[in-house]
Amino acid sequence: MPEHNDAVQSPPGNPATAESTAAGSSGFRPARVSPVPLWEIAASLGIQAPEGSAGVTVTGVSLNSRTVEPGDLYLALPGASRHGAEFAGQAVAAGAVAILSDDDGAQRLLADGGPGVPVLSVREPRTAVGPVSALVYRSQPAGEASPTLFGVTGTNGKTTTTYFINSLLSALGMTTGLIGTIEILAGAEAIPSLLTTPESPDVHALLALMRERGLDAASMEVSSHAVSYRRVDAVMFDVAGFTNLTQDHLDLHGSMEEYFRTKAELFTPGRCRRAVVIVDDEWGRTLAAEARVPVTTLSLKGGEQAPDADWTLASSTPRGLGSAFVLRHRDGGELRARTALPGDFNIANAALATIMVLASGVSREVLQAALEEQDPFAVAVPGRMQLVSEAPASVVDFAHNPDALARALEAVRSREEGSRVIVVFGATGQRDQGKRPTMGAIAARLSDVVIISDDDPHDEDAAAIRAEVLAGAVAARDNEQLACEIIESFPRDVAIRKAVELATEKDTILVAGRGHEVWQEVKGVNLALDDREELKAALTARGFRVPADERIES
Repeated sequence: MPEHNDAVQSPPGNPATAESTAAGSSGFRPARVSPVPLWEIAASLGIQAPEGSAGVTVTGVSLNSRTVEPGDLYLALPGASRHGAEFAGQAVAAGAVAILSDDDGAQRLLADGGPGVPVLSVREPRTAVGPVSALVYRSQPAGEASPTLFGVTGTNGKTTTTYFINSLLSALGMTTGLIGTIEILAGAEAIPSLLTTPESPDVHALLALMRERGLDAASMEVSSHAVSYRRVDAVMFDVAGFTNLTQDHLDLHGSMEEYFRTKAELFTPGRCRRAVVIVDDEWGRTLAAEARVPVTTLSLKGGEQAPDADWTLASSTPRGLGSAFVLRHRDGGELRARTALPGDFNIANAALATIMVLASGVSREVLQAALEEQDPFAVAVPGRMQLVSEAPASVVDFAHNPDALARALEAVRSREEGSRVIVVFGATGQRDQGKRPTMGAIAARLSDVVIISDDDPHDEDAAAIRAEVLAGAVAARDNEQLACEIIESFPRDVAIRKAVELATEKDTILVAGRGHEVWQEVKGVNLALDDREELKAALTARGFRVPADERIES
């Protein structure tokens, strides 16, 4: 968890004697939260409420002293280098009415006279965060209506699939929510967030906010980090979907097997009711076989790899930059759809979204009507195969691992004679170093011009990162006698301008790795950098036309 290094100061107190306003600065919380007695929270954890806690009620939960609001339970957890108990004073000053910590934290808190509020102590407080948050916010109370919740996991495709689900649900006339790495939506309102994956209290607060606003359904990206760090504990997904599994995040998980096992935790009875799994890789087939919930299988390849899949891709044909496609069930029934985004992987994303919505209980007839009449997969997803110009075709994509980069490069390759692919990309610092030369080699094999630049170096030396990517590209070019041109160019805005300078109207430019991100982190400093804006500016400066894209949903 992030360290706590400052706090919002506000008068202490416990206003939770009646329903409390708790929208707060985060914007994540429901407008009204019914107070929960501290003894009830203690009982749910199997511990005794501390002396002096009678009458104390809780209306919010916070892991961070800077986001504490009056009436909150402050969760003082151990961090990587500092303990949350160190910031209890700030939390209490901001209005925390009680603190939950581990034994070590409780001992620290009770020394020197204590923090002035009741302290609950459990051996593994991280495991309590989700259940306590669910209890306080009543995010998915049993027996009461809640938005139908869709969760999507996998290495690639999570963001696009959740946007497709959101768009399809809207086409069906539902009021929807979205929790993802690009943005958080509760109906038509976008909610600002500084986190790519909200912490567990924020997730439950968001679900409660969506329930309070009467939303019909919501979709959420579920990363392996979200599972590992228990950010989706005590969340029940009505339908969970699996895209694929390829090399990524091995700095966290250590091996592909561990990475898979983390993802597979989502497909258990305590976390989801039913699942849709793409079975075109060995991980998907293993997941479908081992999942302990009802599973609908989907294959875009079919044949020997997935002969028994419930749904298969019967056909696909080019349609503009995207595709029209037909999904066929084992019973012979079909669903016809189309997507405006290029690449077979976007057919997979659209197909997964379609079958997940079907699995939620929507009839085939109603679903087919929405697919035909509303064209929901024409939505453009920020930073995901986002088309910036058409001549040259200029695309910004989030591809930041070997499989995603290969798929993106294959997707943008034009059939027009004389057309070249020019790619600008780099590798992220302090992440899975083993994939860097692999990505360089992929770029050399699938591009005509390879421009290696910086991604987000973080605290690593940017030149050293580029050197690893460059080594992989040069080795592939020399060993495989490839005809590509390899250029090292930095900083990234200069590299993007270089790509545009080299391009003709027939060519395709792919700027890969950062997608929708608008800040580049270098040595702890966030530098303003939006690949889409840099690309637009460079194209405009050269006299190329940059049309407005009104399909982007945000």
